[in-house]
Amino acid sequence: MKKMTRLTGIIAAALIGGFAASAQAEVKAGDMAPDFSLKGSDGKTYKLSDFRGKQAVVIAWYPKAFTGGCTKECISLRESGQIIRKFNVAYFTASCDPVKKNTDFAKSLNLDYPILSDPSKKTAKAFGVLNEQRGFSQRWTYFIGKDGKVLHVQKKVNAAGHAGEIAKKLAELGVEKK
Repeated sequence: MKKMTRLTGIIAAALIGGFAASAQAEVKAGDMAPDFSLKGSDGKTYKLSDFRGKQAVVIAWYPKAFTGGCTKECISLRESGQIIRKFNVAYFTASCDPVKKNTDFAKSLNLDYPILSDPSKKTAKAFGVLNEQRGFSQRWTYFIGKDGKVLHVQKKVNAAGHAGEIAKKLAELGVEKK
């Protein structure tokens, strides 16, 4: 009986420790955004540090390419991208899908901006956007200032009207216009 109790205690401790280890801190407004180096659907590699001191950055994470909501979101940014481009900002969508899948998705939608791929999920984990149980990112958008600090995290996204939401938030945050 003592062995069983001890074994149960060891298993419980391992489970609790496992949950603690898998818990991730979410990046919040005021935090420094984690630097990253991710390949885009246009074949280029993008590093957050390359924009520091030059432009604000918007990263709109979505769960999976070729799904309904993600398609609507990406189309919104393509069709209304001109309202975002009025600001001194680099903007991207991003997912944990492989580069080829996001490249094919971008081509299928004729996107005029890059989708960033994070198949290792390292960047998604660093931002706290990864839904580890499901293995893909939440539909959250990060607004990052020229200084590299997170200005805002939008967790409720209207996929079909997301470009308008982004432009409105950029104006509210006082991101400079071109």
